[in-house]
Formats: sequence, structure tokens, C-alpha cells
Amino acid sequence: MSTASHMPDGDQLSPEDRARANVYALIGRLFYDAPDSNLFAQICSESEPEEGTSDSGALKHAWRALQEACRGAYPVAIKQEYDTLFIGVGKGEVTPYTSGYVTQSAPDRHLVKLREQLDAWGLARSASAFEVEDHVSGLCDVMRFLIEQQASLVDQRLFFEHFVYPGVVPFCNTVITAQSAGFYKQIALFAKAFLELEKAALDMG
Repeated sequence: MSTASHMPDGDQLSPEDRARANVYALIGRLFYDAPDSNLFAQICSESEPEEGTSDSGALKHAWRALQEACRGAYPVAIKQEYDTLFIGVGKGEVTPYTSGYVTQSAPDRHLVKLREQLDAWGLARSASAFEVEDHVSGLCDVMRFLIEQQASLVDQRLFFEHFVYPGVVPFCNTVITAQSAGFYKQIALFAKAFLELEKAALDMG
């Protein structure tokens, strides 16, 4: 995904928006590829993420569970779990492309709408990118970008309600119940807890 344009100084972001952007970046990174030892260590050392609502107990609980899973994780084993879940031999157990989880419209039509929205904002898929735009990591990256660009809450809410929430939450539910998911179950639980808080915060915005 190409997001080349002027980026506001990160210091202009409120602490809440900086935290939101960082969580989207982390979720996107974890679902893009298996974490390495440096990322495991970083997660273990980070404090609990804060959200802009008082009802953040589920998020904090999920974060602590993810940190605990990282402390006992072996990168080679987690890479094998990632490949089994999302790549497989020909096809993974779970697809990370979210159009298939959206029930309001046909997958092809949903992808067309996503591309139209990205084009309207001047965002385009990089020619070198392998992933289609509806990859869960791509959607998280767009949300991170909108927050860091200080896009209006109207635009953030639009993208979240039309593309992120209806696709990524069912994806997380599928990961949580997947037979091969162990470590990635904790990632999906954390991502889902965060998205539920995002929904509540954006609904009030």
C-alpha cells in the first residue's frame, strides 16, 4: 500500500491517537508475518495500551495474555503456526483477506468499493505489493495512516464501519476457533478487544 504524502509531526497527535495508531500498526505487523525475537521482546516490554474509553478492561486483559504468550514463544514454532494458518500447502486454514467475511455484499463488490474509497483518498496499492487491498494488515495500515494524517473522525468512522469492523472482527473470530491457532489465538483476541473499543469510541465521536 502506497501512502506517500506529507505526514504530520507525530507530536501533533494526542496520546490517545498515538496509542491507536501504534496498536493498528502492531496488529497489522503481526498478521502480515510471524514476529521475530525482537518483536517478542518489544511486546513484552511495552506498557498496556490505552483507549479513549473507560471500559478498557477486556483490552488490558487481552494485552497481558498476549505478553504472556510472547514470553514463552519460540520464533521458529510461531512461524510454523503462521504458515499453517494463513499460507498452508496451497491454501491456509484461515484466509487473511477480509472480503470473504463481509456478508452485506458479494466479496468482489466489497473489494471494488474498497478500491474506490482508497482511490478517492489518493491511496493506491504498490505495484510491488503481493497482497490484495482487503488483507487484514492492509486495512490496519490504512487506519493507522488516517489517524497519523489526522483525518476527520467522519473519514475514520466511514472506513472503520464499512471495511475494518465487518471484515476484521469475523476474521479474528475465525482465527480464535481455528484448530491450528495457539499463539495467534491470543493475537486475535487482542485485536478483537481493541476493535470493539474502537467501535464504541467512534460511535461516540
